[in-house]
Amino acid sequence: MAKPTAPARALSPEGADDPALRPRNLDEYIGQAAVVDNLRVYLRAAKQRGEALDHVLLCGPPGLGKTSLAHIIAEELGVDIRPSSGPVIERGGDLAAILNSMGERQVLFIDEIHRLNRAVEEVLYSALEDFRIDIMLGQGPGAQSVSMPLPRFTLVGATTRAGLLTRPLRDRFQIQFNMEFYTPAELAEIVRRSGKRLGLRVTEEACAALARRSRGTPRVANRLLRRTRDFADVEGSGLIDLDIVNTALARLGIDQLGLDPMDRKVLDTIHSRFAGGPVGIDNLATAIGEERDVIEEVYEPYLIQMGLLQRTQRGRVITPNGVLHLGALVVDPAGSAIS
Repeated sequence: MAKPTAPARALSPEGADDPALRPRNLDEYIGQAAVVDNLRVYLRAAKQRGEALDHVLLCGPPGLGKTSLAHIIAEELGVDIRPSSGPVIERGGDLAAILNSMGERQVLFIDEIHRLNRAVEEVLYSALEDFRIDIMLGQGPGAQSVSMPLPRFTLVGATTRAGLLTRPLRDRFQIQFNMEFYTPAELAEIVRRSGKRLGLRVTEEACAALARRSRGTPRVANRLLRRTRDFADVEGSGLIDLDIVNTALARLGIDQLGLDPMDRKVLDTIHSRFAGGPVGIDNLATAIGEERDVIEEVYEPYLIQMGLLQRTQRGRVITPNGVLHLGALVVDPAGSAIS
C-alpha cells in the first residue's frame, strides 16, 4: 500500500511561486497598497534622476509576494535582475563574483537574506554603502588587499525573519517594507485573475470560498486553485464552483479558517499534551516532529494572526479562540478534520 503524502507539506506556504501567475508590473500587483504606492514614487524618482534605486528590504511571512515584487522592481526600472539566496552565497568570494558581474543600475535579489553568514555580510557592507569591495590577492605574508569599484546597483533583500538581521545590515537598506497578510477580497481577485490565466471557469462563490481559506497568502490561494481544478476535471464537469471547492478542500483537510492538518496538530498538541501551554518551541517541535524554523516561519504567523496562538516569554500558548476552534471541528471517517 502506497504511503500517503502529508497534506501539510503539500499545502505549506514554502516553495517556489508559479512564474506564470506572478504579476508582471505594479499595475497588475494586487494588495499591499501602501507598499505599492510608496514604491511607485521611489521608482519614478530614481528613473527621473537616472540613478539606481536605493536598496530595498522586504519583510514578511512566506508567500506574500516578496519575490514577485523584486522582479517587478527590475521590470519597472527596465534592468536585469540577478536572483540568489542567503544560503547559496557561502563565501565572500562568491558574493564578490556576483557583484563584479552586475551592470549599472541592475537589481541583485537575495532571498532569505537573514541566512547570510557573517563573513559574507561583512563583504556586503562596503558594497552597499560605498559600491566597492575589498578582495585579497595571494596568500600568506605577500597577500595584498585590493579595493575594487562596483557599478551602482540595487540590492533587494527578502526575509521572513527580520529579527535575525543584524543591525548594521538592516540599517544599510534605505527602503524597508513590511508585507501584510492579504484580505479575502484581495485574495478573491488574485484567484479570479489566476483562473483567467490558467483558462479555468471559476464562479464568484468559488473565488470567495478559496480566498477565505487561503491563510491570507496568495501562494496558498494559487495552490488551492490548482488542486481544486484537479477535482473539477476528474470528478466534475471542469467548472470550479462552490460544491467542488468544498469537496476538494475537505478532501485536503483544509477547514473553514484555512487551517491544514499541521496547523491543527500544533494547536492540539499544545492543548492536549501541554495543558494549553506555555510550551517552549523546541519541545513543541519535538512533539509534532517538525523543525522549529518551519513552525516559526510557516505555521505560527497565521495562527497568531487569527488569534488562535500566542507567543509569550515562557513559550507558546493556545488562546480561548484556539480551543473553541478545535472543539468546533469534527473528524470524518477518512481522518480529515472538517467544520
